Amino acid sequence: MRIFLILTIFLATYSCSFDNKTGIWKNSDQIVKKKKNELANFKKINTEEKLFNRIILPENNLEINLEPVQKNLKWEDEFYQGSNNLENFSYRDSNNLIFKSKRLSKYKINSKILYDGINVLFTDEKGNIYVYSTELQDIIFKYNFYKKKFKKIKKKLSIKIENNIVYVSDNLGYFYAINYKNRKLIWAKNFQIPFRSNLKIIKNNLILADSDNSIYLVNKLNGEKIKTLPTEDASMTNEFINSFASYGETFFYLNTFGSIYSINGNNGRINWFFNINPFSEIDTNNLFNSKPIILNNEKLIISTDRELNLFNADDGSRILKFSISSSIKPLIQNQILFLITKNDLLVSIDINTGDIVYSVDISEEIANFLNSKKKLIYVKSFAILNNNLYIFLDNSFFIKFSSDGKLQNVRKLPAKMNSEPIFINGSIIFFDKKNKLIILN
Repeated sequence: MRIFLILTIFLATYSCSFDNKTGIWKNSDQIVKKKKNELANFKKINTEEKLFNRIILPENNLEINLEPVQKNLKWEDEFYQGSNNLENFSYRDSNNLIFKSKRLSKYKINSKILYDGINVLFTDEKGNIYVYSTELQDIIFKYNFYKKKFKKIKKKLSIKIENNIVYVSDNLGYFYAINYKNRKLIWAKNFQIPFRSNLKIIKNNLILADSDNSIYLVNKLNGEKIKTLPTEDASMTNEFINSFASYGETFFYLNTFGSIYSINGNNGRINWFFNINPFSEIDTNNLFNSKPIILNNEKLIISTDRELNLFNADDGSRILKFSISSSIKPLIQNQILFLITKNDLLVSIDINTGDIVYSVDISEEIANFLNSKKKLIYVKSFAILNNNLYIFLDNSFFIKFSSDGKLQNVRKLPAKMNSEPIFINGSIIFFDKKNKLIILN
């Protein structure tokens, strides 16, 4: 009896120490609370179909061919490129910290950062715009547009760069352009209504939207308004902001009311539009929410809290509809869509056939890999690197899956990720919790 008791205590202690050693489940209680708060409104929604929650294990002989690995050198758009889709980026995968800067701002840094090939551009809540040279390892330009009367207001800046010019829109209604190489303000306009969207460029036209869901076409050379296109206004809003994607001379717009538009970027004419919000009455429990829209060739992917939609980008016809929700912006490669659901399933879908290739429980896979108990996780970012799926968690761990849904590794980053990561020349660049720039390879 005594031997049995000692053995039981030993096994329990071993299990606990293994969890503490890996640290991946650390602060899991806080994650549970965070998820409950995040899904509080979501759980009150009544849908006709239950959201997808099935495990579909990948076949043993499954082969998924991704697009060729890209050695990316620039990141000039908040969502990388016009389509908002990410490539299969190169990454050395040594997980080594090769650079850590000093603290670059004493204020909260906005989550989106850009890179022009030499410099990292980022902003903070005080409205400061920074240009940090990775060669000189120092801030070479800092600019603040705002007067003292706006000092106490937190600024939410959206930025895009092109040819050493950074275009900036904010939540105060200002829109301006700065040549950071010459250190000059080119133009500045006050539209007197907060902007609430990302930015896109089609030839000489800048595309953005305000908090009333009106679209603006603005001349990028002088800031003059070319055209305004009003769309449906949602009387109540949540964290979702108006989303733009562009391809060629066409841009696509998803507003907070739940309507998707295809618009000619040269003349502002509407090609087609479609509403995907299932609720005729908007209240606090039924606010429309979506991830940024994604373009892939002739297909348009929209992932909302309630469903996944695929549209023909040319004519607006709906190709597929799934009762499946995504916790983070999906990725698409060679007609294979990868997404992570709100209940932590890694799902792969063939958008040509509409078949679900596999669906695996990320938390369960981690627990099996580490021989530990299953707990909740919180996903911060999702990327395809060197033909593998990388899931970055809020607690500084990342999970590596092969494209066919097999867990390869669980590792910890050398620094806790605070901003969205960008992938440059085989390295990962992001800001940590102390506002220090981190570069890993």
